[in-house]
Amino acid sequence: MTSNYFIGAIRFIALLLAQVLIFNNLNIFGFINPMIYIIFFYWYPVKENRTLLLGIAFALGFSIDLFSDTMAMHTAASLTTAYLRPALMRFVFGVNLEFQNFRLSNSTRVQQITFLALLILVHHLVFFVLEIFSFSNLLLILKRVLFTGLSTFIFTILLTSLFAVRKE
Repeated sequence: MTSNYFIGAIRFIALLLAQVLIFNNLNIFGFINPMIYIIFFYWYPVKENRTLLLGIAFALGFSIDLFSDTMAMHTAASLTTAYLRPALMRFVFGVNLEFQNFRLSNSTRVQQITFLALLILVHHLVFFVLEIFSFSNLLLILKRVLFTGLSTFIFTILLTSLFAVRKE
């Protein structure tokens, strides 16, 4: 059990540093900044404490807000994503989620990709609605969600496949 907490702490620190030092400075086409720290919500254990996840989501979002000067937008998006994570998991994995031995790695690749895409979509919708904060700019919000979400999705798929545990 403590090894899970240790691995979670290492992931938290590594994703925080990668986001702040690398991906916040990566401006693709001048407006796309991938937000790879969302992988933390994907990697968080399925049957782990939900209250702890909300606390970690707050800490992760707040830390990125401090370094990025984004006025709590990452915090709000992270908390919303962490709060909706169980509902998204029930939607994607259905009845399989109720089994005691359910693991994300045992699900199909399509389910894993769908779950990751929904996490990114929820996070980016909240983030860009708060950033732009004008429904008269709905097309701008959708453009930012689409292109930043697509780049985030590509980078997270690359990172998850790079650090995936191989089955023999």
